[in-house]
Amino acid sequence: MKDNSEKTSLRKLLLEKRDAASFDLMKIASKSILKRLKKIDAFNNAQKIGAYYPIGSEVHTQDIMQVALSEGKQIFLPKVIGKNMEFRKIESFSNLEKGNFDIMEPRNECPVDNNLDVILVPTVGISPKGIRLGYGHGFYDRFLAENKIKTISLTLDKQIIKNIPRSDHDIIIDWVVTEDRIIETSKMK
Repeated sequence: MKDNSEKTSLRKLLLEKRDAASFDLMKIASKSILKRLKKIDAFNNAQKIGAYYPIGSEVHTQDIMQVALSEGKQIFLPKVIGKNMEFRKIESFSNLEKGNFDIMEPRNECPVDNNLDVILVPTVGISPKGIRLGYGHGFYDRFLAENKIKTISLTLDKQIIKNIPRSDHDIIIDWVVTEDRIIETSKMK
């Protein structure tokens, strides 16, 4: 899956922009994102939630996962297997270990289940129409092409851009949640 140079330069610019946010700002923004996330029925009604453990300047998802677990929901995190990924159930953060790209992943003994109700998708940038710019490896696009699951992008408002070049393999995200707003992409078309 080759990335075009426009996507590559856009990704670099957006990562620099996001990396400039302070840790304290990310903590505050992440709390606001959790509050907004709780307003989405697809998330509230979900029993099996795909999430991700944040790296670098990504939205902090630890509180989201803790709240969901405390509400009796099941949390699944991705594990990279070759060129693909699968989701594995975790009971707590002690079920994680460093995996590919130095990202915390579920241990091998965690049960696999890709039949999820909703997935929180890490995002570098996104358009109001739900065209997502990830890290360029295609793991989420490949996974979501095979598994039709409702998707929610968690990102900072400043990472929303009017136009992102769309490739044939790009999966459209259903909701975008930022510290300031919720965008239901089907209403933007």
